[in-house]
Parts: sequence; C-alpha cells; structure tokens
Amino acid sequence: MTSHHDPVRARRRQVAKYTRLANRIGYLFYAVAIVTFVIGFVGSFSSAVSAIVISSLIAGSVLLAPAIVLGYAVKAAERDDLERGL
Repeated sequence: MTSHHDPVRARRRQVAKYTRLANRIGYLFYAVAIVTFVIGFVGSFSSAVSAIVISSLIAGSVLLAPAIVLGYAVKAAERDDLERGL
C-alpha cells in the first residue's frame, strides 16, 4: 500500500487541513478582540465593545485549543512514520 492510497495518511492530511483552518480562524478572532479592545480603549469602552472582545476571545480559545493539540499530534505521527520508514 503506497502513501497515496493509505487511508490513515489521507485522514491525517484531512485533519491537518482542518487544523490549519481552525488556527487561522482562531487567530483571526484574537486579532478582532485586540483591535476592538484598542478601539474601545481609545474611544468609549461600551458594553458592546466588551461583549465583542469577550466573545472573540472565547471563540478563538475554543477553536485554537484543540486545533493546536491536533496539529502537533498529526506532525508527531507523520514524523514517527518517517522515522520508521513507513
């Protein structure tokens, strides 16, 4: 069985693709939180600004925590397969 037809490696590629997407979106939420905080700090810090900052931080954390762990798991599994010659 070659690596192109290996279902485990195909699944790893799929998981890696989704973790990269979750990383980008999670960091985008963090960027929104930072920009909104700066706007609120310079202007008026209303309840809407604080709601956006808090919800962006929560959404970013919810996306980033599993994405980072799964990303490292996929990289470690690929590295292990390469070291074993698979």
